[in-house]
Amino acid sequence: MKHDKIERSATLLLILSFIVVTIGGLVEIVPLFWLNNTIEKVKGVRPYTPLELAGRNIYIREGCYLCHSQMIRPFRDEVERYGHYSLAAESMYDHPFQWGSKRTGPDLARVGGKYSDQWHVQHLKDPRAVVPESVMPGYPFLATTELKFDDIADHLKTNALLGVPYDEDMIKNAKADLVAQATGEDTEGLVKRYGKKRWGSATEVKARDFALDGKEKITELDALVAYLQMLGTLVDFKAFDVKNVENLR
Repeated sequence: MKHDKIERSATLLLILSFIVVTIGGLVEIVPLFWLNNTIEKVKGVRPYTPLELAGRNIYIREGCYLCHSQMIRPFRDEVERYGHYSLAAESMYDHPFQWGSKRTGPDLARVGGKYSDQWHVQHLKDPRAVVPESVMPGYPFLATTELKFDDIADHLKTNALLGVPYDEDMIKNAKADLVAQATGEDTEGLVKRYGKKRWGSATEVKARDFALDGKEKITELDALVAYLQMLGTLVDFKAFDVKNVENLR
């Protein structure tokens, strides 16, 4: 048989397998660079605020992505449980993205606004206090750990190098915007830079004491709750679905 020579030579089999995989990969990947709808243009998606970005860093640091995904697939059971399926544009400013690969806990792509700040605070401190069957570890130390954000402007600069549209004004006022969002005071600049009037988001940027502790210091819990409370809240899906229907006509 002609294939005997290939099967008896490990080197030849490896080379031919590599060629086949390479061709298959190119056929799947290359066309994406020429498709206009690879990442659909969706009104409302904005960069993370400095406080939300700091919360996202804590989310990654604590390994939350290992048990929670942030990608709702377009299947009926997922949409009915979690909400509108995820759009590629919602992850366009994520470096790295948080799609995840495992769901020990529920998907968090639409968790923003689903629960109150108090619920998140209690859940992070003692998960079984609100979800008795939870296997999630508690993170009570977040409530007593002061958030370090002296270098938050550098985080924005780094993301800007990766294509996130942080301008000089955002970078210059990064620390002030973080404090404003975590305290709910002097938020005019924060709203100007990240508000829905500029980005067309479905909801206005939230500013308050997310940890509900009434203390002057800003904690890591403030940042993490702020991040969780914005997930999935930026896009007006009613308007998005109407637009898609009109484009199909």
